[in-house]
Amino acid sequence: MKTTHTPAFAALRRGRQNLIAAALVCALALATTVARATADPLASWNDGAVKKSIVDFVAKVTKEDSPDFVPAAERIATFDNDGTLWCEKPMPIQLFFALDRVKELAPQHPEWKEKEPFASLLKGDVKAAMAGGEHALLEIVMATHTGMTVGEFEKMVQDWIATAKHPKFKQPFTKMVYQPMVELLAYLRANGFKTFIVSGGGIEFMRPWTEGVYGIPPEQVVGSSGKTKYEMRDGKPVLVKLAEVNFIDDKEGKPVGINQHIGRKPVLSAGNVFSGGDIAMLTYCQSHPGATLQLMVNHDDAAREFAYAEPDDASLKAAAANGWMVVNMKNDWKQIFAFEK
Repeated sequence: MKTTHTPAFAALRRGRQNLIAAALVCALALATTVARATADPLASWNDGAVKKSIVDFVAKVTKEDSPDFVPAAERIATFDNDGTLWCEKPMPIQLFFALDRVKELAPQHPEWKEKEPFASLLKGDVKAAMAGGEHALLEIVMATHTGMTVGEFEKMVQDWIATAKHPKFKQPFTKMVYQPMVELLAYLRANGFKTFIVSGGGIEFMRPWTEGVYGIPPEQVVGSSGKTKYEMRDGKPVLVKLAEVNFIDDKEGKPVGINQHIGRKPVLSAGNVFSGGDIAMLTYCQSHPGATLQLMVNHDDAAREFAYAEPDDASLKAAAANGWMVVNMKNDWKQIFAFEK
């Protein structure tokens, strides 16, 4: 006997199907929400005192009924770049850029064949070239980073960093960022922090790529700078980079740069063990009247990255004396680079 369905029955059936579909969508959404809630935002960090200190600090400064609550506008976090957010060995990445620029500009400067530090650089002897210390470095930077507009320099940096690779890892320099620190930046921003780079590196060298790599926009980058001059060229206003130092954002210069560019003391600061360059920034952060956290990255993993220390252990001594958290790459990080297998 053939069964016939009334319009009412068909409507009831369609309603039931719609309810089942809606229930499935809700279940999927709930499962996704639960998965996100239970996912570890600091997955590349090993469980331990350092990771716990980060999570506990974020919890107490973001919970409104906490005595250590910090309003979102005051949740400032500052990070050194070289050696803290990305690899700085065998030498800072900006120096690789400068060396490539020296080779590119050499035909226009025959005098460099006899003039240091350029003569050693052209022979491939970086150690000899850098024997002149900070003066030699400044001379290299001034010769290779000036004489063009800010826009022209930005394009130059973008083109270079899109193809240049690390000599040891054979990876683009933009892949030489520390995965645990990328996670930490995202974790802080998800909890209402504003993240800044405060680096001795050139501000105009970093700004073209930091947003794509770290999620830090150019206006939140503090760095060393050269002087610029306003000019009209072909009826258009431009800023021309001059061969004069404007500001060195290193060591005691970092708190000065923070004050000039940010205007608030950070409540969290991270640096690394190299030349004592971040001691002043972490000390300045700790002077904030509320709850603060200081992180000092220690490069002790020769197998996965590099192992190096300061001759006088100034940064580790400062960390011990002030109660800063030392992040030991070897033990605190499950993974250093995203490209690791």
